[in-house]
Amino acid sequence: MYGLIGRMIAAPGKRDELLAAMSGSTSGMPGCLSYVIALDRENPDALWITEVWDSAESHKASLSLPAVREAIAKARPIIAGFDNRVETIPVSGLGLQGAK
Repeated sequence: MYGLIGRMIAAPGKRDELLAAMSGSTSGMPGCLSYVIALDRENPDALWITEVWDSAESHKASLSLPAVREAIAKARPIIAGFDNRVETIPVSGLGLQGAK
């Protein structure tokens, strides 16, 4: 199991546009067990992205999928930065039973 949690900062006033760009690539990713995009309550330009994958290799392979590459191309110009990125090892939670 492989997990990522990180905060993505949009250019000022571009969070909704960034959310739209990132949301288009969240289906059809082999090995992705969960991909959640959440709004930051305190920073109006920030998104939190929480991912759970069956392996780090599946996550890496997803970066070459056409839909993901298209989302990255759309998002890149409106991303101001990243912070609070951590890698995790998911062990329990809804939908994770038996996914090891």
